[in-house]
Amino acid sequence: MDTTHSDDNRLIRFDWAMKRLLRDKANFNVLEGFLTSLLGEEIVIDELLESEGNADREDGKQNRVDLLAKDSTGRKILIEVQNQSEDQFFHRILFGTSKIINDYINRGDKYDKIDKIYSISLVYFNIVSNSDYIYHGTTDFIGIHNGEPLNMSERWKRKYKVTKISEIYPEYYILFASDFDKWSKTPIDQWMYFLSQGVVHEQSDAPGLDAAREKMRIDRLSKEERNAYYNHLESINSMHNVLENAKEEAHFEGVTEGMQMGFEKGMEKGMEKGMEKGRADEKRQIAKQMLANGIDRTIVKTITGLDDEELE
Repeated sequence: MDTTHSDDNRLIRFDWAMKRLLRDKANFNVLEGFLTSLLGEEIVIDELLESEGNADREDGKQNRVDLLAKDSTGRKILIEVQNQSEDQFFHRILFGTSKIINDYINRGDKYDKIDKIYSISLVYFNIVSNSDYIYHGTTDFIGIHNGEPLNMSERWKRKYKVTKISEIYPEYYILFASDFDKWSKTPIDQWMYFLSQGVVHEQSDAPGLDAAREKMRIDRLSKEERNAYYNHLESINSMHNVLENAKEEAHFEGVTEGMQMGFEKGMEKGMEKGMEKGRADEKRQIAKQMLANGIDRTIVKTITGLDDEELE
C-alpha cells in the first residue's frame, strides 16, 4: 500500500474489503466494475451466495466471495473471487470451483441450472517462471492422434448458446497483483494498479474505481472498524516476516547440510538430500515462529501442511 498518502486518502486493502464492505449490496458496484474490467463485458451481481466459504472469518487465506451474476446477454453465471495463499495454491483453486458448484446446485436440479462459472484468484506472491501478471485457463478436449479440438454439433451450440465446449466448463483467472506499478488506459491494468498499490490513480476511469475511491477510504471506517483493519495489517506483516525469516534460516541450514553430505557422498546426492531436509526444516521453523507469534494453530497447519502430532 502506498504509505505516502494520508489516512484521509488511503484506501482499504481489497482483501479486507472483500470480507467486510464489498458484501454490502450498496457496494456491489465496486465488484461489478472489477469483474466488468476483467471479463470485458458488463457484469451485474444479483446476490452473494451464502456458503461456508462466505463466512466472515479472520483467516486471511479464506477470503472468498461467491456471487450469482448476469453477463451482458443475461446468462446466469457463478463467480468465485478469492485472495489466494501460497500453500497448495492450485489445489485450492480446484477445491473452490468444485465447492461453489456443489453449494449452488442441489440434488435433483438440472446440471444446466447455471450457464457459466468463473474462478478469479488474486495473489500477492510470484510463482517461479511466471512473467505475465494475468493468466487465463480453460478446459479443452484435444484429439491425441490428430491434435484437433473436439467440436460441438450445431444443435448443441444452439441449445447452450455457445460455440465451443470450453465455454461450458469453468474458466480460471489468476491475477498477480504484487509490485504492479504500470498505470495504463486499459481498465484491468488500472484495477491491477489499485490492487497492488492500494490507491486509485488520479487518471483512472475503469468501471468501479470511482466507487472504490469513495467507498473504500480508511477515514470512512468507524473507530472499531479502523482498529480491526489496522490489526489485520499488523497480522499480515507479522506473518510475512515470520515466513520470510523462517524460509531464509531453513534454506541456509539445508544448503549447509547438503554441502557437507555432498563432500562425503557426492555433491549431487548430498545437495538433493540436504535440500529435502531443508524444506522439512523450513516447515517446522515456520510453524515454531508462527506459534510463538500467537498465530492460530489452524492457520499454521494450513500454511505448513503439518498435522497436530507434528505441531506438538
